Amino acid sequence: MKEITSSMAGTVLNIMVGGGDEITSGQEVLMIESMKMEIPIESQIEGKVSEVKVNIGDFVNEGDVLLVLE
Repeated sequence: MKEITSSMAGTVLNIMVGGGDEITSGQEVLMIESMKMEIPIESQIEGKVSEVKVNIGDFVNEGDVLLVLE
């Protein structure tokens, strides 16, 4: 099991992937708003999304798990 975590604290604005999606390294998977800036979260790993752990509007902290990959 592989995880994609948040690189900073902020609010989830958009989720670009869902369960079952294949993602590649460097692909934008979420958008987070932090300090009034929109920050894309890119995957550093490849895999198939098995679980999305956040919803749009959720506040996340640095290190929180956003996605779980198979």
